[in-house]
Amino acid sequence: MSPVATLRRESVVDPNRHLRSVPAEPAHASAQRLEDLLLQAGRGSAPAFEALYTTMLGQVYRVALRIVRDPSMAEDVAQEAMVEAWRKAAQFDPARGTAKAWILTIAHRRAVDRVRREQRQREQMEAEAAVAERDETPAPQEAVVEDDYRAFQSRRVRGALESLTDKQREALELAYYGGRTHTEVAHDLGVPLGTAKTRIRDALTKLRDSLEEV
Repeated sequence: MSPVATLRRESVVDPNRHLRSVPAEPAHASAQRLEDLLLQAGRGSAPAFEALYTTMLGQVYRVALRIVRDPSMAEDVAQEAMVEAWRKAAQFDPARGTAKAWILTIAHRRAVDRVRREQRQREQMEAEAAVAERDETPAPQEAVVEDDYRAFQSRRVRGALESLTDKQREALELAYYGGRTHTEVAHDLGVPLGTAKTRIRDALTKLRDSLEEV
């Protein structure tokens, strides 16, 4: 197993090792010691990074907490930052700054990225909610258009009904508005069943033709 995998399993992501239970960095931890540990970690030494992890995790957590303002999220950020520091340890250049500053810079960047990501997710959720609400509630202009269309359709239907003969309209109203069967329509009108069916069929055909006209 690689040193990275070993470290992640044994120290960084071990659920039984709570971040706040990690001892605070020793008071005698010097910049030179941190630099030596980071350089050794960059050469693949898991024990060196374990010592660096124990020494720096508290400071990394506090940097993350100041930015994300959430203890649980700060723990995640701190662990992610330490894993990134382990993976990039070989890139550390003492000539460009101290090991402590290098690690805390990674933590700061991770925390800022997390805040930005959380903000983007909130904005996306709010935008999606606004779109859903807008779709469910038509704008005033859309409502006016819908009302006009319904009124137009209503006028078309009334006009089509007026084009029917009295007998056709009477048979159609009994069947479709009165909910009667063809047999009941024939009985109510006092006509043969075939006649009732013919009137209803002719009425429907005429309505269809009228409504299909533009």
